[in-house]
Amino acid sequence: MEDWSASTYLRFENERTRPAADLLARVPVERPGLVVDLGCGPGNSTELLAARFPEAEIVGIDSSPDMLAAAAERLPAARFVEADVADWTPEAPPDLIFANAVLQWLPDHETLFPRLIRSLAPGGALAIQMPDNLSEPSHVAMAEAARDPAWAARIANAGGARTRILSAEGYHDLLAPDAAAVDVWRTTYVHPLDGAEAIADWCRATGLRPYLDPLDGEERERFLKIYTERLRAFYPERANGKVLLRFPRVFIVAIRR
Repeated sequence: MEDWSASTYLRFENERTRPAADLLARVPVERPGLVVDLGCGPGNSTELLAARFPEAEIVGIDSSPDMLAAAAERLPAARFVEADVADWTPEAPPDLIFANAVLQWLPDHETLFPRLIRSLAPGGALAIQMPDNLSEPSHVAMAEAARDPAWAARIANAGGARTRILSAEGYHDLLAPDAAAVDVWRTTYVHPLDGAEAIADWCRATGLRPYLDPLDGEERERFLKIYTERLRAFYPERANGKVLLRFPRVFIVAIRR
């Protein structure tokens, strides 16, 4: 895929940062020496970590140069490293690995999650948040729009770029052999937005990228038009003119033995 856009991602900064804050509130680590923000993006989650752990060494990991540039400008005291999250290994065992809305893009959670918890220092925490919205209308509409004959051969299977989220029991069982405690929960956020166009704008920065990247400029605009029209049927305006975007997310906090 093309590089991520920090400015597009941050159009909904408050809504995107809220799950990171909710996840961090459940992390029991008190005085970590090394904190890693895995998939740090433009640094909005890293900023939360730096505020809570001012004495820790904060390291942000991301594969996007644009995201890393935005994060470094935001937090010059932190260290940011360009790396592929899929095969990243820490230089030293972290006391906290924080992964906010990134691991849903990576396959083989059965191997990845045990590897991450085993890379922690004893007593360290693995804190993960992942969107669990592939069955939501916002993503059903993507798949429907992708079936248009004009581009179906190129993007009909674009939804496969995201990994299907396991059950709570599945993640518990993956992490439990190496964990002193595992906490898994699911929260559905309901975001009031300014119409179907705002939902399309939100998804353009993340979920729509596998669909849009293979298309040329005119095709992208036509795809977005078709997609937005489909969204209107799923997200009717409320009395105040807003539409409500339901957004389920899975949270995990596991403590290394």
